[in-house]
Amino acid sequence: MIQVQLEEVRSQIKETAYKVNRNPEDITLIAVSKTYPASVIEEAIANGCMDFGENHVQELCQKIESINTPVKWHLIGHLQTNKVKYIIGKTELIHSLDSLRLAEEIEKQSAKKGIITRVLVEVNVAEEASKYGFKIEEVIEVMKQLNEMSHIKVEGLMTVAPFVENPEENRTIFRELYRLSVDIQKQKFDNISTNILSMGMSNDYKIAIEEGATMVRVGSAIFGNRDYSKHH
Repeated sequence: MIQVQLEEVRSQIKETAYKVNRNPEDITLIAVSKTYPASVIEEAIANGCMDFGENHVQELCQKIESINTPVKWHLIGHLQTNKVKYIIGKTELIHSLDSLRLAEEIEKQSAKKGIITRVLVEVNVAEEASKYGFKIEEVIEVMKQLNEMSHIKVEGLMTVAPFVENPEENRTIFRELYRLSVDIQKQKFDNISTNILSMGMSNDYKIAIEEGATMVRVGSAIFGNRDYSKHH
């Protein structure tokens, strides 16, 4: 089942990319494996998946322990400051840098280990009260401060768009994130890149690709619906 669904998602990514004259190779599919068991991840790996997204530090650490294949782990959920020390050095990318306090902690823990941690700055484009992230108008100021941190490398931006019945409604959100990335580029910060735009999930990733996403975070379209009864 996973093989079929993965192939379907990959062909949709390709088709959408070609439609807007983009190279499908420039788009990374992140399989969102939160709540799914390691066996399911192994199956996705067997079918060529290399990037996995997790929401919780504890679950991420457990999965890193239980999966021997070297894959790339992405932390895509809200990261509490007191959990930072557990994942430094274990992630390919932290998508959810949503406060300066968190940035300072990532900087501190990364310095302790002598490494540079790659992050995306999370932007709450839709300004939903239930979501984390900076407001669009705060981001340039925030980047000035992140630019000074030598153990953090900002690689781009991330947003979690609202869950909508009609994915077309999220197009303006993706477009605004793209515009923001262009504005940041114009600032010419030495330590900040905007190469990555992590946006779009199972229901709206095609629209996100049309608007410039370089990473899409797809869970249920690959793995099927989640069983939340096991999680509190």
